[in-house]
Parts: sequence; structure tokens; C-alpha cells
Amino acid sequence: MKKIIILIAILLSQILCFAQQDSQYTQYMYNTVNVNPAYAGSRETLSVFLLHRNQWVGLDGAPVTNNLSLNTPLGDSNFGLGFSIVNDRIGPTTENAISADLAYFIQVSNNYKLSLGMKGTANFFNLDVNKLNIYNQNDPQFQNLNSEFTPNVGAGLYLFSDNTYFGISVPNLFETKHFDDNSIAITREKMHYYVLAGHVFDISDNLKFKPAFLSKIVEGAPLQLDITANFLINDKFTIGAAYRWSAAVSGLVGFQISESWFIGYGYDMETTKLSNYNSGSHEIFLRYELFNNNRVTSPRFF
Repeated sequence: MKKIIILIAILLSQILCFAQQDSQYTQYMYNTVNVNPAYAGSRETLSVFLLHRNQWVGLDGAPVTNNLSLNTPLGDSNFGLGFSIVNDRIGPTTENAISADLAYFIQVSNNYKLSLGMKGTANFFNLDVNKLNIYNQNDPQFQNLNSEFTPNVGAGLYLFSDNTYFGISVPNLFETKHFDDNSIAITREKMHYYVLAGHVFDISDNLKFKPAFLSKIVEGAPLQLDITANFLINDKFTIGAAYRWSAAVSGLVGFQISESWFIGYGYDMETTKLSNYNSGSHEIFLRYELFNNNRVTSPRFF
């Protein structure tokens, strides 16, 4: 029986450790605060963001992500504050992460600001053993796998102007082991390193073009690189495409409903053999922003 337990744990570890760990977003350019705490408050307005992502539709146990976040500058100070809740469901596991972000802005030139950010996160991880095929239901090894709490901290840098940005971050600085009994862990979450950048080109008075990229580096996993190109038409309608290196191609659309409300949708089509077993991934989000009298209300592209 001990060999069976070890075998099941090893299989779960391989599946969960070498697949994605941090939540994956196609429209990362609107959800930057989740991967880089230094972004908090950089839009100079209260920004509330709600997202739902259904990945690999039709594949049992595929990832489903729900995300609620907000970030805002703190009055006239040089500080920004962020808060987010991320719910991830993958196979038999559910993880809820509650995070708080604090950013400090430094004016480094006439056009650029540098933001330093810190993130604190409370993770709640749960493994539903009822979704596993266990030969001996009374085995004590599977009786005490209740919700597990682990804290973590992260950090980031974000350099930006009105039309350019560059960021580097590590949202979780500590490796986390779940249900570790000193001999084997069900999952092991490693550090994720993020690098992102983008620039907005004014093609004409009514057309803007923004190329961007997000790179994610994780020990033991291939480099993940997202390359995105978006067009903003009449400061209202956004359309674009993205490529996730050796993984997927995506189509993106968005619409500025009003001064405060923006809605967006993205669809991913797999380019790997996994495409034979699912009908793609869907991602939809809604953003609300509360402007003040000192903020220029023309929509910013990032």
C-alpha cells in the first residue's frame, strides 16, 4: 500500500509541478498588478478588475481561474496600494490566494517614473481526495488532507512613462510545498520570474498600436513567452492578436463602454497536440475606473 501511495503522489507531483502553477492570463496587459506589485496605483486612478478564464474547454480537470483585483494611488503621496483575490481550480485541487500590494513611485526623469513594489500573499490550498482513485478509502494517508495555509511575499520593479513600460518581478519569493511529510510533497510551487514590456505608437489621431510581451521563467519548465499586438481605434475599440511561444495563438477584442467601464474578451487556440482534446480557452474581463478631477480622462493603453 505504501508503494501505491508514493506512486500516486509522484504522478500528482509531475502533473502539477511541471504544468502551470501561477495563474495564466492572455490579457496580462490589463491585469499587470497580479504579476507585478509595483504596478499598483500607476494608472493614477482607482481601478477595479474582474476576470474569468476557462482554459482548455472540454478537457476534464482543466484550469478555471477567477480573479478580482483593485489598485489605487494613495492620495497625493508617492504610494500605490493594491488588493487581489485569485481562485484557481485545476483537477482535484483548489487554490485561493489573497494578496496585498504596496508600491512607491520615484520620478527619475521628466518622462519616466520608477515604481518599487512589495506583495504579501496568503495562500489556501485544498486537495479533494474524492476526485482521486484511491484503492483503500480508509487509508490514513488520505484522511487529513484538509485546506492548507501558506504565506508568501514578492517584489517587483516597474519603469514607465505615458507610452512605454518595462517591469520585472517575482510574485512569490519562497518555494511552497503542499502536504509535505518530509519524504514527499503532493505539489511544489517554485519561484516564477516575470519580465514584461510594451510601447504605444501613435499611428494617427484615431489609431494607436501597442506591441508588448510577457516572459515567465520557472525552474524545471520551458521558457514561456507571450507576444501581443493590439490596436486602439478612436480611443474606444481594441483589437489584437497574441502568440504564446510553442503553445497557443490568441485573438483579443475590447471596448471602452464609457469613461469608466471597459470590457474585453480573449480566445486561445492551442498549437500543440493538446488541441485534439479541447476546444480552446476563453477569457473575459470587466474593468471599472473612478477618475478624479486631476486625472486626464483619455483612456490609457496600459
